Amino acid sequence: MKNYLNFETDIKDLETEIEKLKDPYNQSGLSEVDTQKILKTQNEIDEKLRQIYSNLDPWQTTMVARHEDRPKSKFFIDNLFDDFISLSGDRYYGEDKSVLTGFAKFHGQSVLVIGQEKGEDLDTRIQRNFGMMRPEGYRKTIRLMELAEKFKIPVISFIDTPGAYPGVGAEERGQAEAIAKSIECCMKLKVPTLAIIIGEGGSGGAIALASANKVVMLENAIYSVISPEGCATILWRDPKKMLDAAKAMKLSAKDLLDLQIIDEIVKEPLGGAHRDRNLILTNVKNSIIKNLDYFKQMSSDEIFSDRKNKFLRIGRSEGFIDNTDKLSSLGDPVSNSRFFQKHRKNLLILSSFVLLALALILIFL
Repeated sequence: MKNYLNFETDIKDLETEIEKLKDPYNQSGLSEVDTQKILKTQNEIDEKLRQIYSNLDPWQTTMVARHEDRPKSKFFIDNLFDDFISLSGDRYYGEDKSVLTGFAKFHGQSVLVIGQEKGEDLDTRIQRNFGMMRPEGYRKTIRLMELAEKFKIPVISFIDTPGAYPGVGAEERGQAEAIAKSIECCMKLKVPTLAIIIGEGGSGGAIALASANKVVMLENAIYSVISPEGCATILWRDPKKMLDAAKAMKLSAKDLLDLQIIDEIVKEPLGGAHRDRNLILTNVKNSIIKNLDYFKQMSSDEIFSDRKNKFLRIGRSEGFIDNTDKLSSLGDPVSNSRFFQKHRKNLLILSSFVLLALALILIFL
């Protein structure tokens, strides 16, 4: 049974009509299938999908990212990689089933695969804790990322979580510390890292694994510091204002690419990734191939610097620094900047006033 979002009512009606047209045993008995009418109705569906999905607002995009039928991490792992060997446990507390981790082969190359998994039905969603990782999950991924670095193996992460699990037990076992350590581990790796946001990229639960050389988003995925409902509750004390919150948060792939938070958008099939799983599989595979090839001729230090500079560049398109490619250098970037040269006189005057004020304070004390 297909699941439809509340703005897909017309699509639901048309697809129900097609199913009836395809059934020769209808209410009037055995009859011929009207292929012309089926084709016409299918064209209507495609046109409706094109109209709807080319004008999604941020809240509708959020709903698509959370769609029940959307391909999950396990689907991509099962269909993109060969010889996947699942590894478990953090060697401190236990196993976290909300994250799948293990080594595999991708086009003959060894890779470490990490996937936040929500589950496909109610039973597996409960088992996977709806994709919300606990501290032991992050510590497991840290253990395996360090192992991957030891053997110079690239890391590929599939991000799909509403956020880290906020339960009392998780907090008692050091949830915040585990997330911070995971971010630190991602940032200091000297092997290529690729993060693909396939659904929800929620809060620190996502960035703990998405601090990568390349951050890729599916077209209808979202990536944000908090859910729109949570943001609306904090700012307006009204969770129903999630549309206003979603617009303000710039959580869509297009907005984040414009802000240079992410590096690439993977095109989805018309109507979302769940409507053509084979096509989205091909698109994601091509993106992985392209991004892994990008790092093949780079040394480990160059890979590390590339990631470091990527995050230092965020938010600095207009500011003190002219050459954002040299953010990690040990030189003084401010002294040579346009800003300093332009305002040198004003800065010197301001400094003189500050020194004079300090001198007067010391005299009269």
